Amino acid sequence: MRTRLRRPIPLVAALALLATACGSGHPRSASPPAAHEGAAGPVNAYPGDTGVVPQERGTDTRPPASEPIASVPPPTVVTPAGSGPNTLVLYDDGGTWGYLGELYAIMAGNLASHFGGWAVEPVARYQPGQLGQYTATIYIGSTFDQPLPVAFLDDVLASTSPVIWIRDNIWQLANRAPTFAATYGFDPWDFDTSAVTGVTYKGTTLTRAASSNPGIMTYSVLDPTRAQVLADAVRPDGTSFPWAVRSGTLTYLGENPFTYIDETDRYLVFCDLLFDALAPSTAERHRALVRIEDVNATDDPASLRAIADYLYEQDVPFSVAVIPRYVDPLDAYGFGAEIELQGAPELVSALNYMVSRGGTLLMHGFTHQYSNVANPYSGASADDFEFWIAHVDAENDVVLDGPIPEDSAAYASSRIQQGLADMAAVALPAPQIFEFPHYAGSALDARTLATRFAAAYHRGLYFGGALTGGPDVPSHLAGQFFPYAVHDVYGWKVLPENLGNYVPVQVNNHPARLPADLLRNANAARVVRDGFASFYFHPYYPLSVLKQIVGDVQAAGYTFVG
Repeated sequence: MRTRLRRPIPLVAALALLATACGSGHPRSASPPAAHEGAAGPVNAYPGDTGVVPQERGTDTRPPASEPIASVPPPTVVTPAGSGPNTLVLYDDGGTWGYLGELYAIMAGNLASHFGGWAVEPVARYQPGQLGQYTATIYIGSTFDQPLPVAFLDDVLASTSPVIWIRDNIWQLANRAPTFAATYGFDPWDFDTSAVTGVTYKGTTLTRAASSNPGIMTYSVLDPTRAQVLADAVRPDGTSFPWAVRSGTLTYLGENPFTYIDETDRYLVFCDLLFDALAPSTAERHRALVRIEDVNATDDPASLRAIADYLYEQDVPFSVAVIPRYVDPLDAYGFGAEIELQGAPELVSALNYMVSRGGTLLMHGFTHQYSNVANPYSGASADDFEFWIAHVDAENDVVLDGPIPEDSAAYASSRIQQGLADMAAVALPAPQIFEFPHYAGSALDARTLATRFAAAYHRGLYFGGALTGGPDVPSHLAGQFFPYAVHDVYGWKVLPENLGNYVPVQVNNHPARLPADLLRNANAARVVRDGFASFYFHPYYPLSVLKQIVGDVQAAGYTFVG
């Protein structure tokens, strides 16, 4: 059977490294500053404001808050707690970049959902006593010196439950307590804007983009008998200073971990610190996942069978991302305009064989391309976006333009129904897991499809409006990968993919990604005490490469699971 060696496609979907199930490049958004704007770099290259940290300890003498204000709505419950932990997420919404606070809250809440329920509100709406109603509280300070309610400050100072405070406005807490430094053992001083490129945590140096400024908090007082340093920021000259500290129930991160993230980033510190707050008795465990990607009617059945045999012999469960219908309206590859599964009996036989060898089929869109246009490459299945419009600009970067013109619940549902019908017509198992083509779909698509599948297996794109009750804002977006399963803001149970994929050549201004790179990502992910190393692999690459990656991940201390 003639097969097609498809072009390697950039990691597209969540801007930069958060992207695709099809390659190694990194996209840009057409709407700054919601996405990274350079030719290369990590995800969520957001701006931030800063200033001189106020040193006015003990000068906040406002009277304590009394009763909650009845007219203020309660926090929005995103995921019900059930019998598990329950997290309150608070965020800033003021200033020039106030809309970013919602995106940060989404990202924090998504991670907290791994442990249980979460609720969210702007910190300005905080009411007395709310901290006591939750297992833990996360506050993301992203607007410099946004005034904080006295009730919130007083409740943090009196809290007996964990509080994780991120970056800005910690000085307001210190100014509220005349003995803050003596009590907590640290005193916020100023932001260090050195080009820090590493954060050391649990003996591992994680990466940090040098452009991740406006800086990391430093301290005029740091008493090791009262404050524990959890992670250190490392300057270019080798000197270091605390990146995260803990005293009593208060954990403070000196910068925002949700900006400029990639697979080896200090973001992983926050992912792990949540265990201390929400599941402190969790035992160390490291699991792995592998997905065979972009499988469609042009793939070589023999290669698929060989992959299945190898993984079965190694006792490695795996998943298979199936594109139900192959479409090539511009005749980019010469296989014809369309091939349904009914017209590819050898592929169907190979898919059934993969299932018999421990594979789980998932749906990777319907056609993994859009209409009869290049979007942005060839118009052919597996090359292009299906639910999103993109183009390649003059600098050879992939630019995410926005949802397709037809975007609607009905359209998304119809695509899925057609794909399910194609699979049912050849008696393939009905998939219970979905993966967005190139990891890109609108908020409406996500909410719609989350009701039709038990889980998603992709990195996430998250948009403004998800928490405020307003319309979705596609130009305000964040990308996020997960080191463990979560229940995200759109209702998906999201299975983690956090290593990326093998691509042996440079694409769209981004370097090749080799087995050594995936191993580096897996080693970084080990700082998460109960996390995953999850990658995907295209069946047209040599089986020897898959063997190397699987062996490397196992040697790094991971066990593959289904």
